[in-house]
Amino acid sequence: MSHKSMVVKTASRSQVKWRLVAIAALFVVSFVIVLPAKTNMAIDWTNNKTNLGLPRLPEKNFNLGLDLRGGAHLVYKADVSRVPPADQTDSVEGVRDVIERRVRGGLGVAEPLVQTTKVGEEYRVIVELPGVAEISDAIKMIGETPILEFKEQNTDPQRQLTAEEKKQLDDYNKAADKKIREAKAAILNGLSFDEAVAKYSDDAKDNGRLGFVTEATYPELYAWAKNQAIGAVSRDIITTADGLNLAKKLSERDGDKEVRASHILVCWQGISTCNSPYPTEAEAKAKIDDLKKTATQQNFAELAKQFSDDGGTKNNGGDLDFFGKGKMVPEFENAVWDLPLNNISAPAKSDFGYHLILKTGERTLKEYELARLFVRTKTESDIVPPAEEWKFTGLTGKQLKRAEAVQDSQIGEIQVSLTFNDDGAKLFAEITQRNVGKPVAIFLDNEVISAPRVNEAILDGSAVITGGFGWQEAKLLAQRLNSGALPVPVELISQQKVDASLGADSLAKSFKAGVIGLLLVMLFMILYYRLPGVISVLSLSIYAALALAIFKLIGVTLTLSGIAGFILSIGMAVDANVLVFERLKEELGWGKSLRSAMEESFVRAWTSIRDSNITTLISCVFLIWMGTGFVQGFAVTLFIGVLISMFTAITITRNLMRFVLSWFGEKANWMFLGRKKEITNNQESVIK
Repeated sequence: MSHKSMVVKTASRSQVKWRLVAIAALFVVSFVIVLPAKTNMAIDWTNNKTNLGLPRLPEKNFNLGLDLRGGAHLVYKADVSRVPPADQTDSVEGVRDVIERRVRGGLGVAEPLVQTTKVGEEYRVIVELPGVAEISDAIKMIGETPILEFKEQNTDPQRQLTAEEKKQLDDYNKAADKKIREAKAAILNGLSFDEAVAKYSDDAKDNGRLGFVTEATYPELYAWAKNQAIGAVSRDIITTADGLNLAKKLSERDGDKEVRASHILVCWQGISTCNSPYPTEAEAKAKIDDLKKTATQQNFAELAKQFSDDGGTKNNGGDLDFFGKGKMVPEFENAVWDLPLNNISAPAKSDFGYHLILKTGERTLKEYELARLFVRTKTESDIVPPAEEWKFTGLTGKQLKRAEAVQDSQIGEIQVSLTFNDDGAKLFAEITQRNVGKPVAIFLDNEVISAPRVNEAILDGSAVITGGFGWQEAKLLAQRLNSGALPVPVELISQQKVDASLGADSLAKSFKAGVIGLLLVMLFMILYYRLPGVISVLSLSIYAALALAIFKLIGVTLTLSGIAGFILSIGMAVDANVLVFERLKEELGWGKSLRSAMEESFVRAWTSIRDSNITTLISCVFLIWMGTGFVQGFAVTLFIGVLISMFTAITITRNLMRFVLSWFGEKANWMFLGRKKEITNNQESVIK
């Protein structure tokens, strides 16, 4: 039996040494990336001993999935009742795609699991969001579709009541008046208030108790209670917006503090609500500082009438009357709340401009605990609701092509720029053409956020939303608008917060299993292959450090399945070494020198290693492409691990073997696989 030798290119001793230096440096860098905290401990110790002032490394952690990190688990039911049966599956997949875009863009979740399933006749969407602490934020981001609508002023006349409707209204209110008078008479004849409430009131819950009321909540009842003793029952019927009342005062207490103030507002032309002669903030600031120097309690009202840019208050000397907490912008409240009475504040800057504030009053409001006997009445608006101020134009976010957060180059205001598709552009042109000189309101989630006046028809299909946005708020709105509406309605039917402690326990067990498996593999390699086994263990250590470093650098999200893929790749890394070492046995058996046998073993084993790993890589590619969630996580870690294992098995192990061969000359001994076989002409002899 013959064996043909092949010419194998070898490396010089110097080349091998430099390659080992590079390998050592690669290991150190990988170790630093994987365990920056340990490295920082060494840096701190060095700095304490030598005062070198070495910089500490950023301590970035691994990205952990839901099963390791904790997070939110949500289950939605998709309503496909209005979708043709043939299109239901595609509609639910569309829901999955939209939700995935929202959680990736709005919540910043690195590896969300969004998948669909069918339970009986119900379609469901399962959403798993690792690292999301506030489930309410996730629900809001997923479930709320921003409703963007453009509306124009409603000029349609209000419908009047018909004769029959007027008669129904009069009859209803006459019956209510009769009922409240019967209740009043019963109380005057000795029926207790609680008994009268139970018998006559349209709202007898909690014996008619309203709790503590303020002037803002029930102004008519509050006005009555001001001058009544505790325990008093009203002798007159009190009319409120919702009906007729008899009241009883139960107790009273001190309520919230209110202050009264006057102010002078100086703004500048960069503020959208401002009508001021000052073009810049600096000029407005100079003016308010000048007013601060001259303003007194006596001349404050005259200065406000002359210089204030607040058109609503300047004519009455800047007087704002009494107000409580939350009624003014925070900067204004902070400046006036604890200011001594009849003192003038320092200039306070808000979104409206600079304020100079005179505190003119302070009081503590009373709150009264009341119960009432209530009989409901109706008004015309209960039968014919008042006409809406705005009416729908047909233009919504469905015709939106793109939304983008931008900044106005002239005034610096943050805006959301909108570009409509062809249908939307045509509709928007028609709307602006018929509303030149009139406002067109932009509604978001049924609230007016901007009502700009149309100066001329807009034909290019673009618009902007203004509304005092911050940059992050504008970006979030643009993201939500771009994500689109959900193809079908969804209903949240289950929500669960996955505790991070469960993830920590799973991670600890997974880490323990990985370490035990790695140690057993290393022990087997050393016992079976001796010195080559020791070299493979060194190579395997470098492999593990390099793989984990790459996982951290590229942001791979580790799940239990991902860790399983990594551990499996460790086995494949060892498998490559096994192929090389078994080939080395054969080469030595053909009577070759140790160096020649080692070089040829790597060359001849390479094709087997390459082919087996390529088939694994192809499987990983299809799992990443067609799989979802945890399956993708498994495939990604396995794919990266296999690539690195090919590098470590062929490059690192090979150069380590080249380095140690110089210690043994050309003959193999017991440290190199224990014995060699010499084969000649179908005869085999063993040389020990």
